[in-house]
Amino acid sequence: MSNRDLEVVVREWVHGWALSRNTPAPVGEPDGYRIDVGLPGHRVRYVLPNTSTVDDRCAALTSPGTWLKVCGAPESVPRRWTVGEPEYLMSKDLAGAVNVAVPGPYHVEVLGEGAVRDVLVRSGNGERAARGRVAVWGTAAVVDQVVTEPAHRRRGLGRVVMGELGVLAAELGALRAVLVATEDGLGLYGALGWVVRSPVTAAHLPEP
Repeated sequence: MSNRDLEVVVREWVHGWALSRNTPAPVGEPDGYRIDVGLPGHRVRYVLPNTSTVDDRCAALTSPGTWLKVCGAPESVPRRWTVGEPEYLMSKDLAGAVNVAVPGPYHVEVLGEGAVRDVLVRSGNGERAARGRVAVWGTAAVVDQVVTEPAHRRRGLGRVVMGELGVLAAELGALRAVLVATEDGLGLYGALGWVVRSPVTAAHLPEP
């Protein structure tokens, strides 16, 4: 993927993530984006599509509760920052998105309206078994907060959630889906046709 194409995917992810998390809209910076999240421990987030300004950014950012997401390897971030586990920016074409059959006794609920929708998979007794969210920004859909509860894993529910989210996104006019995956999710998404576009390093300055 070219640098320009990667910048487009990052822009889509940043704006969709802000919609999903109900934060103020991202603010363009010369080297990326700033999102004023405003939560304890996560006051502000900077997203950089490459590592060219990481050193300068990290030198200038000193406030606890500041987060950084950079498309690059962990060693690009100075050691005074707390660096998280590896992550991966991924995307998938939504052409031909289809639902996945829901195994019994589970059932699917779709919640929300407008550009943000939630998919819940519940067990026969109504217990929440898996969930995920999609936020559509323009022709891009950002998949977020995909979780399968421990007691319901290894039953294909992650595939169900991802299938439902893809169909919802396509119905809302999205042509491409984007997400940032953890190591745990990488295998599932890869098996579903998602492609890694860049490694992502998450780092932050902890609050006391």
